[in-house]
Amino acid sequence: MTNIYSDLYQFSSYIPPIDLTFHQYLLLSDEPILVHTGTIQQAEILVPQLEKALGGKELKYIFISHFESDECGGLSLILKHFPNAKPICSEITARQLSGFGISNDAIVKMPGEKLISGNAEYEFISYPSEMHLWEGLLLLENKRGIFFSSDLMFGFGKAEGMIIESSWQKEIDSITALQVPNSEQRMNLQQTLAALHANFISTGHGPCIRLLSNE
Repeated sequence: MTNIYSDLYQFSSYIPPIDLTFHQYLLLSDEPILVHTGTIQQAEILVPQLEKALGGKELKYIFISHFESDECGGLSLILKHFPNAKPICSEITARQLSGFGISNDAIVKMPGEKLISGNAEYEFISYPSEMHLWEGLLLLENKRGIFFSSDLMFGFGKAEGMIIESSWQKEIDSITALQVPNSEQRMNLQQTLAALHANFISTGHGPCIRLLSNE
């Protein structure tokens, strides 16, 4: 567990055979939110760390960017330990969670919507994730300028607690067909992100990114 930025905590596991680090995040705001659960195996390790980080506070939300094992595979276990927490996801992801019998209680958000929760303001962004182009969501916490990029900004290697520096525009320009195969959807996403402001990118895999000016 690493206090990676402001009141944001990172939980990481490295898988050597694929040279990839998996991150989950807890924003310890007035109403704490967990971003991704990891797989069921990762969630088993996450739960005691999450309880320690929360220090008795109640977990309010669990954000799921899209339906994939490292994003929500451990959701049933997390909800067993934190039964009052509400998943937040796209409409398609909510249908998948329900269809697989994981959760029928998700809060559905649409791109462009905002959620004010205590001392945090979340903005939801359309995410045509690469898995079959299922429509997911990306998350920006506006007051701190934290962008949760899921698989959009991606890096291999051992990256627990690692932070590199870049610019917001450079990272937006670096989005390729590997992340969003459909060129029109990729262009729309880049235009949407360019109109927003971020200070820090919390990646799903690889180093986090402290953002400098776009100059």
